[in-house]
Amino acid sequence: PVFEKYRQKAEYFMCSLIGKGSRNIQKTPGGLIYRQRWNNMQFVTSASFLATVYSDYLTSYRGSLKCAAGNVAPSELLSFAKSQVDYLLGDNPRATSYMVGYGNNYPRQVHHRGSSIVSIKVNPKFVACRQGYATWYTRKASDPNVLTGALVGGPDAYDNFADERDNYEQTEPATYNNAPLLGILARLAGGHGGYNQLLPVVAPVPNPVIAKPKPAPKPKRTPTPASSSSPITINQKMTTSWNHKGKTYYRYSTVVTNKSYKTLKALKLSISKLYGPIWGLTKSGNSYGFPEWLNSLPAGKSLEFVYIHAASPADVSVSSYNIA
Repeated sequence: PVFEKYRQKAEYFMCSLIGKGSRNIQKTPGGLIYRQRWNNMQFVTSASFLATVYSDYLTSYRGSLKCAAGNVAPSELLSFAKSQVDYLLGDNPRATSYMVGYGNNYPRQVHHRGSSIVSIKVNPKFVACRQGYATWYTRKASDPNVLTGALVGGPDAYDNFADERDNYEQTEPATYNNAPLLGILARLAGGHGGYNQLLPVVAPVPNPVIAKPKPAPKPKRTPTPASSSSPITINQKMTTSWNHKGKTYYRYSTVVTNKSYKTLKALKLSISKLYGPIWGLTKSGNSYGFPEWLNSLPAGKSLEFVYIHAASPADVSVSSYNIA
């Protein structure tokens, strides 16, 4: 139920981003996300980064985004993120790149002390704080030091931009503008093939107290009870261990892989000799099945679950399954 609430809110936000929700976000006439006057670009890059992540999430389970104006394919979210990057790099009504140093037309008077004051390598004369304002801040000339790669605050709600050093709302750069952009560019560089996110991110174990542990139980591979031609493989390994109050605990990772050429459904696992908590599966009676967010495993894909206890690896085997 908790995950479902997060999913609903995430989809509401995604639908609003691409203009197909019940309450859509504001955009400039040129198509840029617009939230506020001061450093609007932080919202552009953050929201676009989330769109790339959600696009891959939808692709991983072959789903689509259900919006008020209809269903949306994952590729549409990725294309939307690309449109925002295109805008901030120069594909906009002013043909201005809002990344300093990129293109031919970019901000030359950035609201940044290191950029606007001459380098000590050029003029070693000391510049006091007041001189920084009186001599350099109010200069109308271009920055003596180009802050290459910095993403400034960006245009207003009507795509207007004033390249002036004291116009801090639009010309001030920020690390939180650039950070999400790196993620978007990395994803776009990967193409449109989509990324598998079937392996869930597991909550980290408590910070271990490093101590010389007793010899760890030898990791073992637990085969399925089926014949050697079984389409399902199960591999276990110990990923970390730590000592707490004189007792050694182990974290085991178990990866279940569908080796067939068809989709695996209705998987039921039998797990015995389990003496601690487990994450990544749903328990039903005496067996374990897919987690709630997954109802099948496509050909060649894997899922991972983990558990912690102070013993050798549990015995994991396949009780039943369907291949469709």
